[in-house]
Amino acid sequence: MGKIQGKLTVFFDEPFWVGIFERIEDGKLSAAKVTFGAEPKDYEVYDFILKHYYELRFSPSVITAVKDKIINPKRMQRDIQKQLSNTGIGTKSQQALKLQQEQNKQERKQISREHREAEKQRMFKLKQQKKKEKHRGK
Repeated sequence: MGKIQGKLTVFFDEPFWVGIFERIEDGKLSAAKVTFGAEPKDYEVYDFILKHYYELRFSPSVITAVKDKIINPKRMQRDIQKQLSNTGIGTKSQQALKLQQEQNKQERKQISREHREAEKQRMFKLKQQKKKEKHRGK
């Protein structure tokens, strides 16, 4: 059974508060972006995780290096404080979200192309039918 790591980064991205969920599973990172709107309280974030985590659409996986080592608790506290003061998101997360955005864009293009072709075909058939009716003298 593989190890799964999760991380949530909440930051202010003008004009909304945004949360980036990062999930590392079997050495592959995937991310999901959530817009909170107003600054969320801790209990609101916790409630959101409990109620909506499984509804999140994570991006396709990007291979990343996972380090398995035991960290001194004091060092871990310093790292947490450093991360809290840092307002940006990781570049791997940005890549994963960009990949998801590109895939959604391709899906939208494909669907709209199919709709356009179907409408074109429908109009063509309608014109053909009108021609036949006109030719028959109706």
